[in-house]
This record gives sequence, C-alpha cells and structure tokens, in this order.
Amino acid sequence: MNDAATENDIPAHLTASARDYASLLKPRVMSLSIFTAMVGMVVAPGPVPSWGLAVLSVIAIALGAGASAALNMWWDSDIDGRMARTAARPIPTGKVPAAEAFGLGIVLSALSVWLLALSGGYLAAGLLAVTIGFYVVVYSMLLKRRTPQNIVIGGAAGALPPVVGYAAVTGAAPLEAWLLFALIFIWTPPHFWALSLLKKGDYEAAGIPMLPNVKGDAVTREEIFRYSVALVVLAPMLAVAPLAGWLYAAAAIILGAEFLRRAYLLRRSPDNTGAGGLFGFSIFYLFALFLVLLIEHWAGFHG
Repeated sequence: MNDAATENDIPAHLTASARDYASLLKPRVMSLSIFTAMVGMVVAPGPVPSWGLAVLSVIAIALGAGASAALNMWWDSDIDGRMARTAARPIPTGKVPAAEAFGLGIVLSALSVWLLALSGGYLAAGLLAVTIGFYVVVYSMLLKRRTPQNIVIGGAAGALPPVVGYAAVTGAAPLEAWLLFALIFIWTPPHFWALSLLKKGDYEAAGIPMLPNVKGDAVTREEIFRYSVALVVLAPMLAVAPLAGWLYAAAAIILGAEFLRRAYLLRRSPDNTGAGGLFGFSIFYLFALFLVLLIEHWAGFHG
C-alpha cells in the first residue's frame, strides 16, 4: 500500500519513458518527411556522390523533422490538451515538461542543420533551417491560431523535404526539385481539410480557425474539390520534366482519377460522407506517387 502511494506521488515527468520522448518527434509525420526527402535524393540527376554522406543527410533531415515536431508540441501544448485527438500527447499529460520539449527541439534543430551542412552542403542545410523555422514560427506561431489559410500557407514546410534531399545530392535546387515541392504543397489542403471536417469539434474547442469552423462545411468541401482538381492536373506534369517517366505518369492519372472521384462525391455530400475515406486515400495517394518515382529511378524505368 505504501509502495503504491509512493509511486503515485512521483511527478509524471520523472516516470516518462523513451517512447514519450520519441512521440514528441511525431514519428508518423517524420516518416513521410524522410521518405519524400529520400525520393528527392534519388531522382536528382547524376549518381549519389557518397552513400555514406547520403545516409547522414537522411538522418539530418529526420532530426530536423523531429525538431520541428517537438517545438510545435511545446508551442501548442495549451491547445493540445483541449483536443481529443492530441490530449494524450506527452506535454498535456504531464509526462514531459514543456521546457524539456523546447530544449530537445532547439538541440535537434541545431544538430540537424550542422550535420546536413557537413554531409549535404550549405544549400541543403539552409533549406532545412528554413523548413524548421517556417513550420515553427510561420505556421505554428503566426498562422495556426489566426487564419483558416493556416494549412495552405503552412503547408510549405511539409513540402520542402524533397527539395532539401535534392539539394543534398546536387548542391542545387532547380525547377525540377520545386515541382516535387508543388505536388506536396497542393496536396496538403485537401488532405487536412478532409480531416478538419471530421474534427470540427476539436478545433472549435481549441479555438483554431480551421476552414469548416470559419467558412462552413459547404465552402470547405468546395475548396477541397478545387484543390483536388489542381492536384490531379499538376501531378502528371512531373513526367514532362526530367523527373519522371511513363510509369509515374500512368500512376498519377489513375490515382488522380480516384482522388478526384472521392473529392467530387464529398463535394455533393451535405453530411460530409466520404471525408474520412478521402483523408485516408490522400495519404496512400502521396505515398504511392513518391514510391513509383523511387521505383522508376532504381529500376531504370525512368527516361
């Protein structure tokens, strides 16, 4: 009995596990950043100068993504506790103090940029620094709580990893690399707005002005459809650039048709039926397109 009482008296943050600290880095979001950055490295022209340096570059980009997440959780810890989707995160539950999350984010930010400067060059390191700063300062601090366009503008941070990867291999960031950026940038609004239709109550409780809460469901569904049209038009255009080949073009057309079909059905649904399906499919859509790009270049189907 005394032992149990003693355990209950221990501050929560003193019993935090490695998993709690790892969750600060948002592993699922980090994995998408890592994957798109790797694809950016692979599709870059010419051979990879050194696979050892390439691995270090991927690690640096992963650390940068984790740093962004930790700093985002530090800044958003007050509203995370008011949202069912985020209430179990380590800071709202008291498992990890906000100050420790902030310190972890700052250390990882500096480490990631320094490591990428050594392995991938100054341009890639600079782009990574911009990515971290844009996500934390521009999106989290300036946009998220002020405008329903938070996802549109803030999506630039999530779209930068393939450009960082491309620059880490070539030392340059030409138009081809920015087409990869554009693909993710245009994908982001319909992806997150579909989720926001499902989580309106959460965002309302937290005071976050997501599009459904500010403009209503009908406007949100219309905007999802418009961005979906732009996305399915843009995606096959990568095959016109030196980035992709016929396999990617076919995948972009087929997957795009399904994406647009789901967006159209959601547009016509007054009760938001299909929002969850579109959200889930959007994740598969982006992963599949980048996977096909990877397969094309590794298997020699490109060009």
